[in-house]
Amino acid sequence: MEQDVLGPPYERQTIDLGTDDEGPVVATLVRRRADRPTGRAVLYVHGFVDYFFQTHLADFYAERGWDFYALDLRKYGRSLLPHQTPNFCRDLSDYFPELDAAAKIIRDEDGHDTLLAMGHSTGGLIISLWAHARRDAAAVDGLVLNSPFFDLNAPWLVRRPLAAAVSRLGRRAPHRILPFGLGTVYGESLHADHRGEWTYDLAWKPLAGFPVRAGWLTAIRAAQRQLRAGLDIPVPVLVACSTRSFRGTRWHDSAALADAVLDVEHMVRWAPRLGRHVTVARFDGGKHDLVLSGPAVRERVFAEVGRWAEAFLGAGPTLPDADPPPAAPAASSGPEPGASRSMIDSSEPMQR
Repeated sequence: MEQDVLGPPYERQTIDLGTDDEGPVVATLVRRRADRPTGRAVLYVHGFVDYFFQTHLADFYAERGWDFYALDLRKYGRSLLPHQTPNFCRDLSDYFPELDAAAKIIRDEDGHDTLLAMGHSTGGLIISLWAHARRDAAAVDGLVLNSPFFDLNAPWLVRRPLAAAVSRLGRRAPHRILPFGLGTVYGESLHADHRGEWTYDLAWKPLAGFPVRAGWLTAIRAAQRQLRAGLDIPVPVLVACSTRSFRGTRWHDSAALADAVLDVEHMVRWAPRLGRHVTVARFDGGKHDLVLSGPAVRERVFAEVGRWAEAFLGAGPTLPDADPPPAAPAASSGPEPGASRSMIDSSEPMQR
């Protein structure tokens, strides 16, 4: 590995993925080791119009004795090459090769026996399908989904009949730019140059996003249909989201206390389709990327993720002065103030 753009202690490794119809393709694996050797690791996957820059998330895991890895998928962030269409894909399974390669590096080369995958938004959808496809290979030991992209944030007419028409267009003209996008409200709520507290590369994560293309939306729609039909992820899953969504296209202060990208009720509705053991945690005042919420909210998010991991992955703190993990499962204890939790535990596998 070589030094990452974030500087020490972050390292990165380029994963060669061959070529596609646009030319050479790579992904980038970023690593931040814990303070002492550990057999536990987390693999983080970003969302759409995104890349890994959330160093406080890596610090959280490293301080708890996890080696932290983040994957910039092909055509995103560190992996975006000059000849490529930013953030574009034709099928979400296109990302499985870099996920497979990252898991192999983490497990076989770096020697970890426990792997937790964490995905935000589109990344949450991608790793859900990957965990389902690789269930017999035991690719991961648990999933944390941060505001996963389970459905289009639009009225039913747009989500179903109109989306079906776009899918037909996506097969004929996959690079056609569609007349809608993310808007700037969410970006304004994040970036320190506007109304947020975070500094990141606006070339890799533009305020208004990259153009939405027909082929990409076709891929998203196909993946969401598969998820809604039911997956069979055999490991514990935590689905985390805000308690409310913000619908406006112009700034309002309430946008800083809600998911300004997706409909959080879709996440809750479709969470049971992931597998047999799903915990849902909701956070009042949470943004679309929960770990970029205000300080009090993200503290509650980290506390909930920590308890869940301790309970379901046997992964308590490893620092010498740390208290032992609680004996009771996370889902049986009371939620943090401002958070709500429920557990879905089905005795029958989902139909696929």
